[in-house]
Amino acid sequence: MALSKKQSIAIGVIAAAVVAVVGGGVAIGLNRPTEAVAAPEPSASAPAIDWVHTAAVPDAVAALEASGFTPIEPGKLTVAVGAFVPPLSYVPDGETLPAGTEPNFGSLIAEGLGLEYNPVVVAWADWPLGIQSGKYDLITSNVTVTEERKELYDFASYRQDLLGFSVRSDSAIETIEKADDISGLKVVVGSGTNQEKVLLNWNAELTAAGKAPAELNYYDDNAAATLALQSGRVDATFGPNATAAWAAKETGETKLVGIIPGGWPLQADIAAATKKGNGLIEPVSIVLNALIEDGTYADVLNVWNLTSEGVDASEVNPQGLPKS
Repeated sequence: MALSKKQSIAIGVIAAAVVAVVGGGVAIGLNRPTEAVAAPEPSASAPAIDWVHTAAVPDAVAALEASGFTPIEPGKLTVAVGAFVPPLSYVPDGETLPAGTEPNFGSLIAEGLGLEYNPVVVAWADWPLGIQSGKYDLITSNVTVTEERKELYDFASYRQDLLGFSVRSDSAIETIEKADDISGLKVVVGSGTNQEKVLLNWNAELTAAGKAPAELNYYDDNAAATLALQSGRVDATFGPNATAAWAAKETGETKLVGIIPGGWPLQADIAAATKKGNGLIEPVSIVLNALIEDGTYADVLNVWNLTSEGVDASEVNPQGLPKS
């Protein structure tokens, strides 16, 4: 396995860009745009990181040749990716293309298929039509599998969709996993997000049991939420596990005390997606399973502190979250 040159991470610059984008009303949070707001903010001096690479997977290359799939650009896999916040996808200081778990999985899939990785940065709202119209071959951008999406796209899973509770590293709170654990706490959460729905359901459960509900606190950006947590104005934040885990690793100022499924109470999967029936998804899944088997997959998750979101195997079109 070869590693690329080191790339420095300018987290502070990225965080500022996120705040600016939120202010402009553009969707920034990948599959659930506003959920990134509640995550603690990583420091501006994170260590350099490596891209993980792989060789072509013979079985996947053979499956691709037999599938009838034709890449948009000959010899290349055009992959839609985002450019939002670490560790999922962001543009490192001095670079022009996104790094992170999602771009790296996209590049590994391309390499495993024997194709050149051709990333294209897209806004979240634009990828569905882009995939359907054939503008992009594949997307790796924190896409959750849903039954509704499966009507138009094929999926190959590669991560669990998880949400995480973070507290100050010196907090006496050790576990938040159920309704009783948030009783009386002040919790930062993004408005209109999946995690807000979880907390509202838990509060209803607490109220029905005659217990004090949590006080939900809404902030417009990561910096304000982080300051509120560090100053003790709130007890916890609740957001995507990926960004929370990354912040805990890089700053040491927070700790994860609870992880629950992104589709609570149902489990959800993050997957690579392509146009339904175009023949690409089976070869993609073969690559992902080869990466899992030889340890390359674990290397990517270790780089980004996301081992908690790992899967044992990539599934084609796994059970998705139900239609709303």
